Amino acid sequence: MIQVCCLAPCIFTRVQLRKVIYMTIDLSELFLYNSRIHDTDEGEYTGACRQYTVEPEMNFFEIKGYSYPVVDKKSFIAEVSLKGRNKVHINGEVSISLEMPCDRCLEPTTQNIVFSFEKDIDFDEDTSEDMDDRSYIDGKTIDIDGMLYSEILMNLPTKVLCNEECKGICRVCGKNLNKGDCGCDSFVPDPRMSVISDIFKNFGK
Repeated sequence: MIQVCCLAPCIFTRVQLRKVIYMTIDLSELFLYNSRIHDTDEGEYTGACRQYTVEPEMNFFEIKGYSYPVVDKKSFIAEVSLKGRNKVHINGEVSISLEMPCDRCLEPTTQNIVFSFEKDIDFDEDTSEDMDDRSYIDGKTIDIDGMLYSEILMNLPTKVLCNEECKGICRVCGKNLNKGDCGCDSFVPDPRMSVISDIFKNFGK
């Protein structure tokens, strides 16, 4: 079941339809209602609305030469409403899981990324100031992966850990210390003491 709007602006009518999951959103039909856009008392535009069941198509999330596998992605509801003759407001809540290496032991770990987003999109090329906003727009069609890329990027964890108690890897042999002790000498001398050590060595000569 999905929700679509009737001709009256911003009033939803629930209808029985075959559930369709979109990888892109074609807003051509929604813009057919632009003649019904009118000014509200607050001076903002109000127009037709529609909800789309969408799902990211990406199998990998790539950034700065790194490619992280998408191990889980859920469909979500994207609500789109007209905000002007060539403008829309879109919002939704996304849940996606990436496989990323732990910052301490480098073992792959699943990071669940859940976030809400809101975007105002201007389809008028002559007035669009942010050219990045046009990279995922083709005519009146929005590419879901392209739209969500920057949102996922901003919600990536600042530190990736397999667990809070991760012991990391041995600085000598590189063994994963979560799997057992390697027996290497873990003593790391304080580099500030090297000058004093050199003095004592010179006295012994």
